[in-house]
Amino acid sequence: MPLDRKPAPNDLRAFWMPFTANRQFKQAPRMLVSAQDMHYTAADGRKVLDGTAGLWCCNAGHCRPRITQAVSGMVGTLDYAPAFQMGHPGAFELANRIIDIAPEGLEHVFYTNSGSEAVDTALKIALAYHRARGEGSRTRLIGRERGYHGVGFGGISVGGIVSNRRVFGSLLAGVDHLPHTHLPENRMTRGQPEHGAHLADELERIVALHGADTIAAVIVEPMAGSTGVLLPPKGYLERLRDITRKHGILLIFDEVITGFGRLGSPFAAQHFGVVPDMITCAKGLTNGVIPMGAVLTSAAIHDAFMQGPEHVIELFHGYTYSGNPIASAAGIATLETYAEEGLLTRAAQLEAHWEKALHSLADHPHVVDIRNMGLIGAVELAPVEGQPGKRAFDAFLRAFEAGILIRVTGDIIALSPPLIITEAQIDELVATLGKVLKAGS
Repeated sequence: MPLDRKPAPNDLRAFWMPFTANRQFKQAPRMLVSAQDMHYTAADGRKVLDGTAGLWCCNAGHCRPRITQAVSGMVGTLDYAPAFQMGHPGAFELANRIIDIAPEGLEHVFYTNSGSEAVDTALKIALAYHRARGEGSRTRLIGRERGYHGVGFGGISVGGIVSNRRVFGSLLAGVDHLPHTHLPENRMTRGQPEHGAHLADELERIVALHGADTIAAVIVEPMAGSTGVLLPPKGYLERLRDITRKHGILLIFDEVITGFGRLGSPFAAQHFGVVPDMITCAKGLTNGVIPMGAVLTSAAIHDAFMQGPEHVIELFHGYTYSGNPIASAAGIATLETYAEEGLLTRAAQLEAHWEKALHSLADHPHVVDIRNMGLIGAVELAPVEGQPGKRAFDAFLRAFEAGILIRVTGDIIALSPPLIITEAQIDELVATLGKVLKAGS
């Protein structure tokens, strides 16, 4: 039997699936058995156009030869090397290459295994940094409503998606939240919205409430992805940077989704012209092939730890798989693929076509808002009365049957295709989505 036509398993009970309606799925499984470039292959042999880059991560498309060869070669050469008090060349080489494309001023890389771990690592670094500088009173962390920062206790504490928080107890103490930036006056905006920069001034209110000397860091997604693609208003990120710098507060950008070309620049920080003190990244770092995340820090943060006797561990933090050899090989090959094909800036070239195509759906049934930037977009639907999320989930199911993969969060359809997508494939993706929306009217 061909590799792309494997039957579905006959027993689905053991696997408790993440972020999934398990009972619904196991009654009618949607199995993917192979992938290549822009398409998945379903268990029944159908080709499915990937409108989400897997889960925001396969920016170079699927099963790219350079990456798969690098991984298979490293598996047979150096399967594992400890990162505690030992090293291997790949981890250092990848860190250098990341810094080469990072915003100027970010000079060091700390490896994790996911975006969630990168966030918790950045928060711990922020707390330890202030203590190292003699400001141990700075323990408060500031997130934002509707923010998504992974699923660790630190990430859900500073995050602001209600369903991710409400059943997990009191979470971390000493956390506050900025308001989100999703304003009704920005409906159907093309690109960055005009209204809402003033919302950054809420940070001044929080500073006045708690005292600047108690606040360690502010963490935001420069563009909030998992909550449904919320774009920063013009001037908003610049204002946050000014306020944090004024009060000695670290600014962390969570770029797990926006990193590696999604908005048409290597990182969103470069797209918006705002450089934070730390960036968290993952997903596109290895094109989704092998789990890996990272925290990029300024020299000032790193150097604050490099004090005391040289034989003493500077930061008591890390993971068994930090800088794993196979993940490092995948990361190097991924960055080489991005460079060879110009993928880190390709979204900027496709943005106008993408924007026009997406906004052609504005008159379709139940569409109440469309948002776009770079090669990412959202189509927001009016909810079914008394059944929030059902309209978009039904559209997700119909879309899969129609041969496209989309992502839904609440009643928002999020699209973030691989950066290798062509204009013709954009048209195919949006036209198929249009039929799906009409079929649900």
